[in-house]
Amino acid sequence: MSTTETLTKPNVGVFTNPEHKLWVGEAEPTLEAVKEGKELKEGEVTIAVRTTGICGSDVHFWHAGRIGPMIVTDNHILGHESSGEILAVHPTVTHLSPGDRVAIEPNVICNACEPCLTGRYNGCHAMRFLSTPPVHGLLRRYITHPAVWCHKIGNMSFENGAMLEPLSVALAGLERAGVALGDSVLVCGAGPIGLITLLCCAAAGAEPLVVTDIDEGRLRFAKELVPRARTYQVQPSLSTEETAAQIVALASGIQPAVSMECTGVESSVSGAIHATKFGGKVFVIGVGKPEMKIPFMRLSTQEIDLQFQYRYCNTWPRAIRLVESGVVDLRKLVTHRFEVEEAERAFETAGDVRSGAIKVLINC
Repeated sequence: MSTTETLTKPNVGVFTNPEHKLWVGEAEPTLEAVKEGKELKEGEVTIAVRTTGICGSDVHFWHAGRIGPMIVTDNHILGHESSGEILAVHPTVTHLSPGDRVAIEPNVICNACEPCLTGRYNGCHAMRFLSTPPVHGLLRRYITHPAVWCHKIGNMSFENGAMLEPLSVALAGLERAGVALGDSVLVCGAGPIGLITLLCCAAAGAEPLVVTDIDEGRLRFAKELVPRARTYQVQPSLSTEETAAQIVALASGIQPAVSMECTGVESSVSGAIHATKFGGKVFVIGVGKPEMKIPFMRLSTQEIDLQFQYRYCNTWPRAIRLVESGVVDLRKLVTHRFEVEEAERAFETAGDVRSGAIKVLINC
């Protein structure tokens, strides 16, 4: 336990509650428990969380108090995009040691239901996903977590380690959507997930590659990130059919074979359906409202597949290789950095489109 003997800072977490307050407060496990190793169960490790990214869902849980059936009903710790350093391991853990740098996959599964047994554990019937109420998240100084969900990152920066979580979302989408070399691809939305999806589509050899957003600043950022991408600013005054026609025209008349929808906004989903070619696919990564209207007959007469995604599975080793090799460079996406004591300002920045924030990171 020599690694923990020098620890002096108490454990704190970033909380929200049903009244939509946001604050930094005392969190479990306590510093004393961390030092003494009291919290560790079989197969678990203690981690000093170094860097955590703010996800749009974190901001939504703070502002709205819920995402669909997932509702904040009590004091709740946010955060699920984290990396850190191993402080202690249970004797049953043999592949990790104190001092190892890890990225934290923020789920705990049952290993008994059909999705778990068939390798699609993101559909686990008893999933405990950290930061989804009532399961506390990773925005803490210290946590305990099953070792199986801690992925070694070698000398990778803690910032890149934290960014592996949103990269995993994009990788899961590309794999299920089947994006291939030379496919024409439309990416709807230039938020963090849309931009990482854009990077992955570019790395996969998609061409032509079009990205859309309602915000001009985010489209400029997308163009700097992937210079060969063509950008389209969505005009709310236009119909979804008119928007689709302009997107196709921007791509030299080539309809997308795959549209990666990263907003979850009804009009954007409809626009993607109208743009996509006969026999193509609209793949929805974005999270939207519980019910929405879609152009059913367009899907039917054009034999367009409409497919959806829920988180990810088995993506983290690939994500690590892509970042380590430089095939996907996530560094430009980080626009703001804060200390954990500045969490309120960090969340205000992440939730304000006028701030120009793409990915906001908190140093724990």
